[in-house]
Amino acid sequence: MRILALLWLLVVPAFAAPGSIIGDVRESIAQNNFALGESQIKAYRESSGVTPEMLEALSWLGRGALKANRLDEAERYAAETRRLSLEQLAKRKMDDERHLPIALGASIEVHAHVLAARGARSEAISFLRQELTTYHETSIRTRIQKNIHLLSLEGKPAPPLEVREWLGAKPQSISQLKGRPVLLFFWAHWCGDCKRQAPDLARLVSEYGPHGLALVGPTQRYGYVARGDDATPEVETRYIDGVRKQYYSPLAEMSIPLSEENFRNYGASTTPTLVLIDRNGVVRLYHPGNMSYPELAAKVAEIAN
Repeated sequence: MRILALLWLLVVPAFAAPGSIIGDVRESIAQNNFALGESQIKAYRESSGVTPEMLEALSWLGRGALKANRLDEAERYAAETRRLSLEQLAKRKMDDERHLPIALGASIEVHAHVLAARGARSEAISFLRQELTTYHETSIRTRIQKNIHLLSLEGKPAPPLEVREWLGAKPQSISQLKGRPVLLFFWAHWCGDCKRQAPDLARLVSEYGPHGLALVGPTQRYGYVARGDDATPEVETRYIDGVRKQYYSPLAEMSIPLSEENFRNYGASTTPTLVLIDRNGVVRLYHPGNMSYPELAAKVAEIAN
């Protein structure tokens, strides 16, 4: 159930203006009224046809049904989203706009987790890996990888980190950090939840640093800075460093690899993403999204003491 809760809270963010089909359907799901959500989509489709916005709204029905453990409905919504999304992909590229990737990515996610909830985890992982190969060069690669990791990464060796660029102290590789517990904190310069996680991380470092805990904070460029203004890599790098100094000063010793590939390999489509690695280099926690200090400290204590 932890994974299902994470999937509901930590899907790719989507703008849902009041009165939009996406916003209306999400409100219906919040009221546990899936029939109303279906009728809203039907009315929209009759007036406007199949659009990427409609498909994203339909994908929310799948996610909502999965969270409610209504597996048959979740699978039905996911299958319809996927069928219609593939029809759209015959006419446009995946990343021509933002709604279609969200819709198709959600349909893949829901189908996999329905399989896992029914006891077919291996089949779910195999399906996700096949989809990862298909969509490896698109924006949904990272999201698919996240779902593979949610189902399979804990108990496995941690993937390597790319450390060709960095801010702050030069990062060590995962292999160089063996013998120490490691907490990876994937963050983004625009991410409010990441900033809210920082005080808890500083407290953890204060408490468990003497036990060897290493904190590594991978981040990446997104092509923009404040207010969404486009930026060159050089300008954005300076901006990220400014955010680091302003909001993460209590974590001054945190090394920060700067790499989009790290986010893809770790499936960090949600920020923050927290990954806890034991002294043998094995992942013990993979958690997209914030964690409270007591939750995270308990996990760290298990491997640091």
